[in-house]
Amino acid sequence: MNTDSYKSSYTVSLHYDKRLYKQDIAVSIAHAEMLAKQKIITASEAALIIDGLKLIHDDIESGSLVWNNDLEDIHMNIEANLFTKIGGIAGKLHTGRSRNDQIATDIRLYCKEVISETIRCIEKLQSSILSKATHTKNIIMPGYTHMQRAQPVLMAHHLMAYFHMFQRDKERFNNCYYTADVLPLGSGALAGVPYPIDRHYVADKLGFSRISDNSMDAVSDRDFLIDYHSSAATCMMHLSRFAEELILWSSQEFSFIKLSENHTTGSSIMPQKRNPDFAELARGRTGRVYGHLMSILTVLKGLPLTYNRDLQEDKEGFFDTVDTIIPTLSVFADMIDSLIVDEYRTEQAAMDGYILATDIADYLVNKGDSFRHAHGIVSQLVDIAISEGKNLNELSLNQYTNLSQLFSEDVLNLSPRQSIANRNVYGGTNQDMVSKSIEDGYRIMEKKIG
Repeated sequence: MNTDSYKSSYTVSLHYDKRLYKQDIAVSIAHAEMLAKQKIITASEAALIIDGLKLIHDDIESGSLVWNNDLEDIHMNIEANLFTKIGGIAGKLHTGRSRNDQIATDIRLYCKEVISETIRCIEKLQSSILSKATHTKNIIMPGYTHMQRAQPVLMAHHLMAYFHMFQRDKERFNNCYYTADVLPLGSGALAGVPYPIDRHYVADKLGFSRISDNSMDAVSDRDFLIDYHSSAATCMMHLSRFAEELILWSSQEFSFIKLSENHTTGSSIMPQKRNPDFAELARGRTGRVYGHLMSILTVLKGLPLTYNRDLQEDKEGFFDTVDTIIPTLSVFADMIDSLIVDEYRTEQAAMDGYILATDIADYLVNKGDSFRHAHGIVSQLVDIAISEGKNLNELSLNQYTNLSQLFSEDVLNLSPRQSIANRNVYGGTNQDMVSKSIEDGYRIMEKKIG
């Protein structure tokens, strides 16, 4: 590309901001209605403008509108097309506004819409988790710390941990909706406008609950986009953690679950492979969302008031974040719905090794020992079992009583299911507690946020 080509395209944003055509036209229609209400333009002029804007909307929807890159952005393209359709009256539409408050309104309107869609997708994933938890509330698996088998838990308990992560994400997006729900239109370029406009009327028409308090802040504020990026980055982090576990659980080494063929792909060279590509892509795309958060923070960090062309860079990353998180949430809902749990494999994993060591220490505490002393005794028991290549329940009662006279024969009957039953505290993995957690989850889903 030669230098002249760069010059002609460098400031153009049309290729991505035309995505805002619905919002831009809706904002212009509300603005025209307000101008007529306030007698700044006549009712017939407003009607002509509105009819023209609706025709442009239809042309865009049908694909018949020809975009002109020489006009740089969505606003000027729509305005030029309005002139073509209705003549010089089109010039009255821009009375009492600037592209600065116009684009700020468009992007807020769009942001509110995608927040609502993001929340709906989170709720769909939560519903999938609740359904799978309901079907796995009797299945035992190892719980892990440091990726080492730690204590037995119910698989439903593990899944419900993600339900609550996504509930926090939903609350973050709801807070983001509140920060986006402010109308900047009427701020003009930066100082307000010298016309008797009715900003509350426009806010009501466009579904905003509040109007901005300061015109200089309004045209330069993109905090609501930071909030969306931040909420999306946290949500993608949760999805990435979930993806990592699904990848591990579906590996031959774990074999806890089997992902459906719709969410795996084969190898170009190894016929036996069924790779968890969907989960891997979700894990990988998390980095893109992180990057867009850092990008918008960097764009804003050195900007003086008010509008600067740097703010043109607020959209591409935002659109890509939206186009990443919404499909990822949808893929996960389908993936959770269709995965199959190998109940035998998970229970065997929860039986192996020394996963009941903490329960044995608790056994001694219930017999009157201090936990620290009991911990040391069980640590010795584990060393003996390791040296003999045995599990703890394969040691003899004498080996137990040699270390503490508090042991009796019932210690050999400890099991993962009993361990789970003993954790009958709110938030614990006891079956009754997990069942209650699932019931509470369904109740949470009935209470729509926002």
